[in-house]
Amino acid sequence: MDIILLGPPGAGKGTQAQRLEQRHGMQQLSTGDMLRGAVKAGTPIGLKAKAVMDRGELVSDEIVSELIDAELTAMGADTGAIFDGYPRTAAQARSLDEILARHGRSLDHVIELVVDEDALVERITGRFTCANCGAGYHDTFKQPAQSGVCDECGATEFKRRPDDNEETVRTRMVEYRAKTAPILPIYEERGIVNRVDGMASIDEVTEAIDAVLG
Repeated sequence: MDIILLGPPGAGKGTQAQRLEQRHGMQQLSTGDMLRGAVKAGTPIGLKAKAVMDRGELVSDEIVSELIDAELTAMGADTGAIFDGYPRTAAQARSLDEILARHGRSLDHVIELVVDEDALVERITGRFTCANCGAGYHDTFKQPAQSGVCDECGATEFKRRPDDNEETVRTRMVEYRAKTAPILPIYEERGIVNRVDGMASIDEVTEAIDAVLG
């Protein structure tokens, strides 16, 4: 089974992709991670991508398509793919169809994690982590049991990601809507788009996705 997982940064795509991998034996294909991995490994595709990035240019659809093609070949036919961050344009959607067809595959579902923008801003801007062990906390939803002391390791230093601020989050939402707007109608015409409440609890979102997959 091959699916596209859609949702803005902070919607929980990464968490749900991990659960899909564990529960269904699928593999997440995040184009950003794949690019970084290929560059670090110095593969032929990675070297090609690095040359483009070193010039300050965006990696072409062609290079991304090569990455996905190679990953699907390595995965084998029995492993389902979770596409995360791709496609983002109508041209990429057509390209993905062609790649999947070459591997005897086709998309089964496009699942969008729907979020409330104001609630997502609160969710993201309130996040902080232990500077020592990385345990996660939140201003509203999960404070340490003892104020200023990590529950996991007892450290007293915490940190926040510099991009976890309201302006950045709202900019990401605008970018997400601009990028998904061109591809959703393509898949809606095929009747394979399902929307899940991304603001529900993690377990409830997992159950809703499982219900879609059947």
